[in-house]
Amino acid sequence: MDAAIAELQRGFLDPGQIASSRTIMGLDRQLIADGTYFLVQDGAHIAGCGGWSRRATLYGGDHTPGRDAALLDPATEPARVRAMYTHPDFARRGVGRLILSLCEQAARAEGFRRVELMATLSGRALYSQCGYQDIEAIEDARGGAPVPLVRMGKAL
Repeated sequence: MDAAIAELQRGFLDPGQIASSRTIMGLDRQLIADGTYFLVQDGAHIAGCGGWSRRATLYGGDHTPGRDAALLDPATEPARVRAMYTHPDFARRGVGRLILSLCEQAARAEGFRRVELMATLSGRALYSQCGYQDIEAIEDARGGAPVPLVRMGKAL
């Protein structure tokens, strides 16, 4: 996760925004406890990880302020795609697309009809290619410097 934040956001964010990203991003262990987190390995190397959630929090790690573990209603609310990271050595090799597909299939199997996520600028192209559409652009300054993000959604 740290390598993905540090390297893949270069060219999209300045060093202060990358540092700020570490406060607002990261692993949410609730996804692991819920059994909704995926890990892709290439031998002993972690190529990527990511998950989906039936809970209200849209993004952020264990340490991120403002989390909400309330369960979502699949009939009226979108599932969340969360904590997507690809190791830089495996970027643009289909790892993120695979994890995204697994998340969508699992959310659909639980009755969700829609999914949303909060995209970094570096991840936005992948999500767009996979059918996600922009909902709103925001800036999150909880880590110090304002980090631009885009909430995106897709019908399942």
